[in-house]
Amino acid sequence: MLKKERLMSILKLVDQNEIVTVNDLVETLNVSDMTIRRDLDELSKSGKLIRIHGGAQSISDGGKEELSRNEKRELHLKEKEEVAKKAASMIESGETIYLGPGTTNELIAKYVDDVSSLRIVTNSLPVFEGWNVKDGVEVILIGGTYRERSGAFIGGLTNSAIDRLKFTKAFVGINGIHDERMMTANTEEGQAQLAALNNAGLKFAVCDYHKLNRDDFYCFYNLYNLDALITNKQASSGSLRHYQEYTKIILAEDSYG
Repeated sequence: MLKKERLMSILKLVDQNEIVTVNDLVETLNVSDMTIRRDLDELSKSGKLIRIHGGAQSISDGGKEELSRNEKRELHLKEKEEVAKKAASMIESGETIYLGPGTTNELIAKYVDDVSSLRIVTNSLPVFEGWNVKDGVEVILIGGTYRERSGAFIGGLTNSAIDRLKFTKAFVGINGIHDERMMTANTEEGQAQLAALNNAGLKFAVCDYHKLNRDDFYCFYNLYNLDALITNKQASSGSLRHYQEYTKIILAEDSYG
């Protein structure tokens, strides 16, 4: 591959994924680590991307407005369905489960059947609506200040209620994950998820693989403290190896346990 073609390919991958790692580019373009680093430095100096530790970021990524819940619902739906199905397989009768806001968590209810004495606690109105029609499930909606963009209840009332509860397992969504940092777009939404994770026996994050190596506004939790990250098998082997340094990775095609 000629250098000009390689640079164009790098820019295309950065624009598509918003953040890419050096390992991802080495694997995709089949060139050396040193070559990719030189290319990224050259593209950064010319103002075509932002050089970050271990990779590069699209120059348009940092200024993007958070997508609405309805916009997110249509984005990478197949991958979200796969992750939701895997998370559903990890929910058992008799448990108390916290499900945080997020379009992946909204899909979990459709894949859970044959459960009894299950308690679902959420501060997401769409998550609540998905579970409220199921037999054998007690659904608790935590109130507070309603955030229309994500369908979540947030704020002091929300956090105070969550602080008093204990969960068998918690599943939280994220807007981006970069190294050990789990991120979301809203500070209060992140604080509610932090409270729930701190009160859970087992702590899981759900994310389609497009959110790997992406930054967002507010870092609310550390991957080191998770029991596992649930994502797609389509993630590059370089990204999977990277995140396995921080926590266990559960792929959507794998069996749990």
